[in-house]
Amino acid sequence: MQSFIRKFAAACCAFLMLFGLGIGSANAATVEVKLGTDAGMLAFEPNSVSIKAGDTVKFVNNKLAPHNAVFEGHDEYSHTDLAFNPGESWEETFSEAGTFDFYCEPHRGAGMVGQVIVE
Repeated sequence: MQSFIRKFAAACCAFLMLFGLGIGSANAATVEVKLGTDAGMLAFEPNSVSIKAGDTVKFVNNKLAPHNAVFEGHDEYSHTDLAFNPGESWEETFSEAGTFDFYCEPHRGAGMVGQVIVE
């Protein structure tokens, strides 16, 4: 009987540890934004994302390079270097709530603008 209780207690502890680790990693999310649409349009895809504070946006160069993402009034989130290669990427983690407008410098005039909404 003691052997059963020990095994049961060990299984419960293992489950609680696994469950506890899962909660911590589930809190932050990463959302992907493509630079240039799959159809070859000069746009971000999607052009608007809603995330929670602490989440990350991964910008991935897709089509019709070069691209970047400049956040108006927020140099800390801006990536002014141009991405030329397909698949080239960078990530920005947003720690504060707000609405953050961004654009691609070479293609702003073509309407390549986007928005990150942080709740």
